[in-house]
Amino acid sequence: MSGPVSSGLALDRAFRLQALGSSVPRELRAGLTTFLTMSYILFVNPQVLSAAIHIPNAFVQLLMTTALSAAFGSLMMGLVARYPFAQAPGMGLNAFFAYTVVQGLGVPWQTALGAVFISGVLFVLLSVLGARQAIVKAIPLGLKFAITCGIGLFLAFLGFRNAGLVVANPATLVGLGAVTSPTVWLALVGLLISSVLLVRRVTGAVLWGILLTSVLAVLLHLPVYAGGPNGALQAFPGFQGRLLGVLDAPVWPSGLFLQLDLAGALGLGLLNVVFTFFFVDFFDATGTLTGLAQRAGYLDREGNMARPRRTFAMDGLAAMFGALMGTSTTTAYVESASGIGEGGRSGLTAVTVGVLFLLSVFFWPLAAVVPAAATAPALILVGAMMLEGVRQIAWDDMSEAVPCFLAIVVMPLTFSIANGVSLGVISYCAIKLLSGRGREVSGLLYAVAVLLLARYIWLTAG
Repeated sequence: MSGPVSSGLALDRAFRLQALGSSVPRELRAGLTTFLTMSYILFVNPQVLSAAIHIPNAFVQLLMTTALSAAFGSLMMGLVARYPFAQAPGMGLNAFFAYTVVQGLGVPWQTALGAVFISGVLFVLLSVLGARQAIVKAIPLGLKFAITCGIGLFLAFLGFRNAGLVVANPATLVGLGAVTSPTVWLALVGLLISSVLLVRRVTGAVLWGILLTSVLAVLLHLPVYAGGPNGALQAFPGFQGRLLGVLDAPVWPSGLFLQLDLAGALGLGLLNVVFTFFFVDFFDATGTLTGLAQRAGYLDREGNMARPRRTFAMDGLAAMFGALMGTSTTTAYVESASGIGEGGRSGLTAVTVGVLFLLSVFFWPLAAVVPAAATAPALILVGAMMLEGVRQIAWDDMSEAVPCFLAIVVMPLTFSIANGVSLGVISYCAIKLLSGRGREVSGLLYAVAVLLLARYIWLTAG
């Protein structure tokens, strides 16, 4: 038996691909799609964190630690939990780290990393003890479908924003972007290409759409790439000065590795920071993992996934590793839905993402070829696919419909999965209780709703 064939059979057995109705090429393609969709984090996370972390060669060191943290988190999710969910330093959490905790509160970045590590420890403990999966199990099935749909709208909103189709407007909060700009029309062309390929059932339609759109951007010298003078967009700058055009020597993040201050983070004055890191990532990651599992078909009739302790523990372990490496909270990525949309069903998809992030330490200039306008159509299309579950919600029962509606719309409107899950849970419990149907809700969900409500009251008072 030849080497490649033997390797393919070994992967098939290790990840149960045949039982899942998948194959090695499909999983590899799905992993590449997810990586391309989320590879922007290699450049965005260093940009955000460098506002708070001032060390020599900060951007390159942060890029390296971002890649290594994403690789570790994705590999653990694929090899241990065996799910196609990629992980990387989370957007929003990195902004909270840099602008609110470090710049706003004046907390040293080393102490903030300690807070991230402690929150990761709490994630692992609650996962091993079964608390996280118990909370997920207590969430009603209709609300779980709503969370998936809300994540879909959130993804689509991200896609519209990255494409420049939706922009900030001081009069109306949001408005239509300049449709004549290269970024917008490139994204629209990419959306058309991917949509047609999907309709024609072309294998790898989303991935082909990303690649073809990127090729168009390079060949037509479109100014859709970041890094121009004074923050302006520029045409693809090429690979000047790098070995073979696409290679660059990796740099060990010595200024970030093991720089966290645990003692400082355990101080009484920092407990609110630890709690905020913990709360936001708990519900953000829990909602993301539940939504992705539903999209991949991993939820049973009661809306529960297999191997929940292992899955949720890997999320916490990734956060701990990221803090040790010197980055903000590493968490499950909603962009994993793009790979699931390409047919990814096993841990091999996440392992592929992890390996690609490892290679990006050497080949990271290649990621610069794919502009945000090329991945935006993938986010929009996957968001549309995730709305399929909306038909499973009991819209004729207002005690179900209103909380589900709030969970769906609050996510994109507040730019937070955690807010959508929170408002959905709080309103579900309140409406059921006040309408005389309180027994339909588990006691645990009531307890969670009270804690969520208390947190919002605390934030308002503070």
